[in-house]
Amino acid sequence: MNVLRYAAAACQIDLPNPTRRDKIGERVSEMIAMVRMAVEGYSPFLPVKLIVFPEFAHAAPVYPTSEELRRHLTVPIPNEHTERYAMVAKELDVYIQTGTFLEEDPKWPGSVFNTTCLIGPEGLLSKYRKVNPWIPWEVHASPHDLEGYDEEVFPVASTPIGALGVAICYDWLFPEVLRQLAAGGAEVLIRVSAYMDPWGATAPMDWWTIVNRCRALENIAYVVGANQAASLSNYPPFSWPGGSMIVDFDGRILAQADPGAGAKIVVAPIDISALRHERQTRLGHHMPAHLRSEAYSVYRKTFFAPGQWTHEPNLDTEKTSRAIRDAKRRLEWEK
Repeated sequence: MNVLRYAAAACQIDLPNPTRRDKIGERVSEMIAMVRMAVEGYSPFLPVKLIVFPEFAHAAPVYPTSEELRRHLTVPIPNEHTERYAMVAKELDVYIQTGTFLEEDPKWPGSVFNTTCLIGPEGLLSKYRKVNPWIPWEVHASPHDLEGYDEEVFPVASTPIGALGVAICYDWLFPEVLRQLAAGGAEVLIRVSAYMDPWGATAPMDWWTIVNRCRALENIAYVVGANQAASLSNYPPFSWPGGSMIVDFDGRILAQADPGAGAKIVVAPIDISALRHERQTRLGHHMPAHLRSEAYSVYRKTFFAPGQWTHEPNLDTEKTSRAIRDAKRRLEWEK
């Protein structure tokens, strides 16, 4: 049965960063407990049906090479952890957007993906691999960087609580990513993020808040954004301010955690029927329908070259830095 009016919960965490894969299970236990808190604690109000966790909730790229990440932290997907989430999702009849895993897939030897999974009562519905790693520091593969990549790059899941699409952290600074998800029908845009200081939710550098609101209004979509709230002591060399938030399709902030609040659950209503009404009836401010895609010659050029790391066995920050410099030369800003 479709549930078109419900509550979403953005869950931010402040936990020590695992440096070995055998510690991931402890993080999963903490997050499953938060799922239960959100569903049971808010049950007298709207039913919580969507629960979202931040990037690096299971493990962060604490090693400078993909070889070291593969040795210590990567996991396949599905795995024992996604199975645990699936059991809880079925029991509680909810949809969980997991924090990211560092994923290794034998189909792409040598590559490490930064991956989040959408898991519902039916099981694993989709997995999204970050298309725009935060280079040069994130030594992850993007589907764009692998020649012959044949899986859906921007999956949108059709569910009883609406069409759900997700992108990870730095992806959101590229409007094209969210536009593509919206073009695929996404009604709720989910942000799984580790957006660190100073680009958080505090002026004058509140990129987190600005970008979330812009992506919501320009795509006529809800945004549910869960951001890391880890302190410097837990995730050096960065600290994350949290500020997890839920935004409606006109860019209104429905709920937001105070910056620096640490672990927190932020809940707000989602009304898919209202969103569908707006998409169907609007003429003005319907940016997807007004898109003059042929006008933008920039999209007929190549900057960050595709397929360049298809056979790269050990990506590191030196190689990502070199690729950025090559891409900057293609911009021709200095001519």
